[in-house]
Amino acid sequence: MRSFKGFVIKEFYHIFRDKRTLLILFAMPVLQMLLFGYVITNEIKNARIAVWDRSKDVITQKITDKLRGSGYFNVVLEIDNEEEIEQVFKKGEVKEVVVFESNFAEKIGREGVAKINIIADASDANTANLVVSYTSAVINDFTVKELRAVDPPMKINTETRLLYNPEMKGVFMFVPGTMAMILILISALLTSVAIVREKETGTMEVLLVSPLKPSQIIIGKVTPYVALSVINALSVILLSRFVFGLPVQGSYTLLITECVLFIIMSLSLGILISTTTNSQQVAMMLSMVALLLPTIMLSGFIFPIENMPFWLQVVCRINPSTYFIIIEKNIMLKGTGFLSVWKETLVILGYTLLFIGLSVKKFNVRLS
Repeated sequence: MRSFKGFVIKEFYHIFRDKRTLLILFAMPVLQMLLFGYVITNEIKNARIAVWDRSKDVITQKITDKLRGSGYFNVVLEIDNEEEIEQVFKKGEVKEVVVFESNFAEKIGREGVAKINIIADASDANTANLVVSYTSAVINDFTVKELRAVDPPMKINTETRLLYNPEMKGVFMFVPGTMAMILILISALLTSVAIVREKETGTMEVLLVSPLKPSQIIIGKVTPYVALSVINALSVILLSRFVFGLPVQGSYTLLITECVLFIIMSLSLGILISTTTNSQQVAMMLSMVALLLPTIMLSGFIFPIENMPFWLQVVCRINPSTYFIIIEKNIMLKGTGFLSVWKETLVILGYTLLFIGLSVKKFNVRLS
């Protein structure tokens, strides 16, 4: 019994001395609870909307103030004409535009009814559905409290128009995110495992003492996988178009170019991961943990970024997949060109150069 007790104590010592085990035991559950608790929600918070008030009377101002003060919406723009509606949606500035008809208060007083148009960006079907529902609820609450109490009772009719996905198909939301997840996971896994395999078989030393420069080794490793991953991206685009019916409203050339850039970035990230590990299993684990969960939960793939607390929104803005999903939706669903996605493209290009630079630096350290 004393020997068994000593053995158990020894195991405790081993666990407490292993920082990685302690991290998995105590830090991982806390992190997962925070992520799932904050990210997984069906509520709307601070959704960016615009208002086109064609009447500018007392009642429309009260409704606008009620939307602004509800805590669900952030009225970031007031537009003046119909052309601006599609512009603000294509720029991704708002999720919804609320349009008050002309002579709003006058029509309510004279006819007992007026109309509000709710126009939503349905490229993200779940968010559009929630935003429209919350807007209708706020307007209905105003109607009950302010208009139905008078004699005769008055009402406000709401009409909803959904842009880019009028049938509210969930596949329009999931395909771009799934494409980003597939490309970054497969590309990073391929390169990270390829480099680590060289280490495990002992051929890495041969490469390090060869006349090749570190940058040449990295580019040589990445090049075959770029070609293979591009074929993979093309197959995903064709499947989304002809199997799931997801249209490509914009340029196929621009879409494929953006996919190639994202693939190169993902491959460079895989190279960077491989330079920090010496085992294929560890490389695969790092790739899965560091890429899968952030791509699914912290990229706007499924859950709206605006609903998250500020510190998680910062994490989302660091995540490269966030920018690629924005690019995909703009090109595929909204039909925009390069001028609408150049900022996101520069971010992905910056990550590519950063990962390649860090990888080359680590190779230089090994050579020295």
